Amino acid sequence: MKLQQGQIWKQGEDYFRIVEWARLSVKYKLMKDPITGEGILHSVTKKEFCRLIKGAELLKEEV
Repeated sequence: MKLQQGQIWKQGEDYFRIVEWARLSVKYKLMKDPITGEGILHSVTKKEFCRLIKGAELLKEEV
């Protein structure tokens, strides 16, 4: 699976939206509700982000 800016991943009760994707880093927003878009912005390496979303479900673009 290719990571792309704007993707929303769901894992348990949490949603992860990729805000900015670069070659070696990812900025993502951790949210409880993807519709409101309120959450905390985090910056991690691409490797850390992939470990974070391991087992998560990629949501469709309509959300």
